[in-house]
Amino acid sequence: MINIAILGYGTVGSGVVEVIKTNKNSIEKKAGESINIKYVLDIRKFPGDPIEEILTDNIEDILNDDEVKIIVEVMGGVEPAYTFVKRALLSGKSVVTSNKELVAKHGAELLEIAKSKDINFLFEASVGGGIPIIRPLNQSLTADEIYEITGILNGTTNYILSKMADEGKSFEEVLKVAQEKGYAERDPKADVEGHDACRKIAILSSLAFGMHADYEDIYTEGITKITKRDMDYAKKLGYTIKLLATSKKIDHRIFARVCPVMISKEHPLANVNGVFNAIFIKGNVIGDVMFYGKGAGKLPTASAVVADIVDAIKHLNRNILSFWSKEKLELMDLKDVNTRYFVTIKYDNFKTAVEEVRSIFGEVEVIQLDDVEGEFAFITLEETEGIINEKINVLKDKEEIKEISSTIRVER
Repeated sequence: MINIAILGYGTVGSGVVEVIKTNKNSIEKKAGESINIKYVLDIRKFPGDPIEEILTDNIEDILNDDEVKIIVEVMGGVEPAYTFVKRALLSGKSVVTSNKELVAKHGAELLEIAKSKDINFLFEASVGGGIPIIRPLNQSLTADEIYEITGILNGTTNYILSKMADEGKSFEEVLKVAQEKGYAERDPKADVEGHDACRKIAILSSLAFGMHADYEDIYTEGITKITKRDMDYAKKLGYTIKLLATSKKIDHRIFARVCPVMISKEHPLANVNGVFNAIFIKGNVIGDVMFYGKGAGKLPTASAVVADIVDAIKHLNRNILSFWSKEKLELMDLKDVNTRYFVTIKYDNFKTAVEEVRSIFGEVEVIQLDDVEGEFAFITLEETEGIINEKINVLKDKEEIKEISSTIRVER
C-alpha cells in the first residue's frame, strides 16, 4: 500500500479524491499498488465530508510522516506551495503538482532536487489540464528536435474569442457570460491578460529546449483589446482570431510570445473552439503533431494528476529523467522576428489615406466592411516586427490618418 497526502482541497484536490474513489480498482491495477489517501491538508473545515477524518491544517503532520511516499500539491500559487514542495522533496518524498505558477518559476530547481534524491517531481496537469503533453515531450518525442510549439493554452480566452466570432458580441458581453457559467474567474486578469498561457508556454519551452525559460522574459499580450469589428474583418478575410502561445526555434535562436493572432481557417488550431485547448508541435523527424482536449476543469485536471501519481508509484526510488536545466534560455528580441500584421485605420479622406499606407507599406490590399464608414484595414507584407512597428509609427504621424485602432499579428 502506498500512502499519499493531498495539499489543498479545492476544485482540483477534491477532484483527485473523487477520481481515485471512482476508478479505484483500475487505477490501483495500473499502479500495481493500493493507494491510501492518508492526509488532506487545508486550513478550512469540511463538515460532513468523508475527508474530515484525514483532514489536517499542519504541514508538519505530513512532512514528518515517513509512511507518506507521495505528496500531491494542488494549492496553487507560489507560496507556501514552493516551501512545502521543496521540503517534501528534500525529505525524500516524490511530489505531483498541477501548479503552473510553481513549475514555471521553480521547476528547474525542483527537478534537480528530485534527481539528486532519486525521486520524482511530476507536473503533467500544470500545462494542458487533462491533455497529456509533458509526458510526450519527455518520452514519446525524445527522438525529435522540437522547433515549434504553438498552443491554445487557456480555455477561458478561447471560449470568449469563440463566442465573439460566432455570435458577434463584444468582449465585455461574452466575459460576463463566461463568468456566469463559471468559465471565467470573478477577477479574470490572469486569463484575459495572457499570464496563464505565458506560464504554460514557459514550462513547455523549458522542456522542449532543455533550459529554463523565464516567463517574465516572454512577451505577453491579452485579448482585452480585441473588438467585434476585428472579428468581422477576420471573418471577411477567411481568418479567425485566437490567443496563441508560441515558442519557436529559428536558426538556433528561440523566441516566445503570447498574443492574439489572426490565423487562416486552414490552420490546425483554427477550429479549436469553446473551452477546448490544443497544443501543436513541430519536430524535425515526426513533423506535425497536435494534442487536443479540455485544458481545465475539475475532473480533466484531476485525471492528469492521478496519472502522475500512478507514474510516481511505478517509479518509487527511481528518477524519471527530465531535460530541463537551470541554465537560462536567452530568448530572441521580438523585433527580429518575421511576421505580418493586420492593421485597422480611421481616415478623413479614403484616397489620400490609401496612398499614405501604400507609400509606407507597399502594395497592400485594402479591406473594408460594408456597414463601416471612415475606416479600412490591411495586412502588411512579411517583415521583422521591428520594421513593421517603425512603419506603423510613421503612419500614425500622418495628418491624413485619424487613428490606428487595431494591430494584430497574422499567420497563415
